[in-house]
Amino acid sequence: MRQSLTTSPTVPTPAGVTIKSPRELESMRAAGRVVASVLALLRESVSPGMRTKELDVLAAREIKRWGAKAAFLGYRGFPATVCVSINEEIVHGIPGSRIIEDGDVVKMDVGAIVDGLYGDAAISVQAGTATPDAQALLQTGRESLERAIEILAPGARLGDIGAAIQEHAESRGYGVVREYVGHGIGRRLHEEPQVHNYGVPGRGMLLREGMVLAIEPMVNIGTWQTRLLSDQWTVVTADGTLSAHFEHTVAVTAEGAEVLTRPRG
Repeated sequence: MRQSLTTSPTVPTPAGVTIKSPRELESMRAAGRVVASVLALLRESVSPGMRTKELDVLAAREIKRWGAKAAFLGYRGFPATVCVSINEEIVHGIPGSRIIEDGDVVKMDVGAIVDGLYGDAAISVQAGTATPDAQALLQTGRESLERAIEILAPGARLGDIGAAIQEHAESRGYGVVREYVGHGIGRRLHEEPQVHNYGVPGRGMLLREGMVLAIEPMVNIGTWQTRLLSDQWTVVTADGTLSAHFEHTVAVTAEGAEVLTRPRG
């Protein structure tokens, strides 16, 4: 049985943001390793002809293998371990009987809990045959996330994160989703502050050492506007164009950004 780490109380900051203790960060690193392992498995497994539910089963087994707990299952009634969103679906797709087809853009978002602390990350891949338009979109999504991570350090501001994402994606002609955002993360899946994917440099809350953020650009080939489907979970692009979603859980340290959900080794 896993022994829980003793943690000191979090230090409150304005607007409900918390500073994580060294012990809490250790547990978040452990949760991040679980998330990274699950996403690596899903990336290797996704292929045309499989049902999205199969990805959910794989994710649940991998989380259990690590001795962790699924973060999404049951969260506000969500019925699955992993979000699987395809093509024009941006986020929060519910895995089920849908068959993945050749060329589909598949977004997979997963969270895990270790010792009461969370990790959260997402990837987008193209199943089967790669197409230039989709690959360019995916590359821009990945790069937008990395641009945001690069500027994380004590003294940077939230607006710097959004501006880095927005500038990179829009300079390549893509729409950046505004209605759904990244977030703080720690003892709850969604904490303050909200982390927008657009913004003005030098504006917003100052980042402090010990803050942990889930940064998640959502980039569309067409409009940035969205629509919620009748299942009250799945979010799609308003114009039906392709979307990409990438996410990492990132800690602010004295040396800069520490990506807790990046694969190791």
